[in-house]
Amino acid sequence: MPGKIPINHIATELNKAVEELSNYCILLSDEEFFNRPDKKWSVAQQVKHLTISTRVTTLAFTFPKFMVRWIGGRPNRPSRSYDTLVEKYKLKLSEGGKAGLIFSPRTVSAKENKKKKLLENYSKAAQKMICAVKKNWNDNQTDHYIARHPLLGKITLRELCYFTIYHNWHHLESIRKLTAK
Repeated sequence: MPGKIPINHIATELNKAVEELSNYCILLSDEEFFNRPDKKWSVAQQVKHLTISTRVTTLAFTFPKFMVRWIGGRPNRPSRSYDTLVEKYKLKLSEGGKAGLIFSPRTVSAKENKKKKLLENYSKAAQKMICAVKKNWNDNQTDHYIARHPLLGKITLRELCYFTIYHNWHHLESIRKLTAK
């Protein structure tokens, strides 16, 4: 995605990633969804991780702007492009970066309707973030406020949106590999 992506397009792209991941997961059997092979996260744990991280991310878009500024500070550079942000994230992962403890889901057991509930919670978390971004922020503002990311350090709110989009695609790819037949 070249250049600066407008807020409405960010919302569309995030929604597309969430829908595609959800639609893929719906088609998985409970065994595929809850199985945890080789000490890796199960699909269920990855969905839970995305839900947790999206809920935390949403805070940056729901807090009053003065709080976001007070917590994060002011950016000292322009927002990176989507592609540049993704490359930086991939680099951090290749250097051994992992989700922090608060973002790491416990094992999720297979219970009746548990898969449906996990996917509903994931979708609701994403929709809440999308609504908060569209309602509370404009294109210019997202470049002038920053948040702290556990792996990426201080990033603008625009970059936080870019990260969230990519993060969903990244986990969908991981889920596809995990469940490939």
